[in-house]
Amino acid sequence: MKWVVIALFAALSAVIVLLMIRLVSIRRDIKNLAQELRRTHEPGYDRLVRVRLNDKAVEELAAEINRTIDGQKRLKLDAEEAERRMRRSMSDIAHDLRTPLAVIKGDLQLIADGELPDKSRGYLDICLQKTEQLKCMTDQFFELAVLESDSGRVPVVRTDLTAAVMNFLVENEGRISLAGIEPEVIFPPKTVFVRADAQLLGRMFGNLLGNVLKYSCGDLAVIVGAEDGGSVSFENSVGENISEPERIFERSYRGDSSRGGGVNGSQGGAGLGLYIVRLLAEKQGAAVSARLTDGRLRVTIAFENEQ
Repeated sequence: MKWVVIALFAALSAVIVLLMIRLVSIRRDIKNLAQELRRTHEPGYDRLVRVRLNDKAVEELAAEINRTIDGQKRLKLDAEEAERRMRRSMSDIAHDLRTPLAVIKGDLQLIADGELPDKSRGYLDICLQKTEQLKCMTDQFFELAVLESDSGRVPVVRTDLTAAVMNFLVENEGRISLAGIEPEVIFPPKTVFVRADAQLLGRMFGNLLGNVLKYSCGDLAVIVGAEDGGSVSFENSVGENISEPERIFERSYRGDSSRGGGVNGSQGGAGLGLYIVRLLAEKQGAAVSARLTDGRLRVTIAFENEQ
């Protein structure tokens, strides 16, 4: 009887040891599966979960996870393709609208050159104003579609930021004067060079100035900074038209309309100007930020340090 008990105990111990080994093996498999599953969130990870498994239930779990990942990939690809089609459609529509708008604007200007009753001229001026707004919106949609369809960075070169700002202000002196603004320009003692694309710089400055001309309370300061990789800021008074400066670069942000306007095109605009500035900055490896202090909004473009 004693030997029977010993044999049973030995057999039970062996079973327990085997079960423990099995549990350790399953735990290791699940841990490996979890690690592999976390890797699927890494950029560039394009394969299914692959682990060495020793349990059929865990194998079935891995197979189900793979089916889910495969379905998510297909949904992502479909969504990306739908977004590409939408952007192409936006670009095509904006492009198709530009020609008739240009014709309408030209015809209206020809009519304006002739003799008209005062009442008719008032209506004509409104038509010209709205046509110009619609043209600006169409141009912004077209530029946005082009920018978002190509998310890659552009080649940048060593560029004289001080000269770029000076040339831009000289070229736009007429627009600024017509708005009754006398800009304050602040440069550091030494010329500032940045890594940028000169053409994209001009487009960013143009959007920033356009925003100022729409929503400034009659002032403008342009500040070039030499710290880090160099920076340029456009600062103007905005009164109470904006309460969330950190959001003005969002595509859908339209300012505080309850206060009679805001920034980023919230009055008669597409609301895309500063969003486009952000996209153009990112294409050059630069960053944008905004700060509101005592009713003055400062929008800054900061460039990367030269390597």
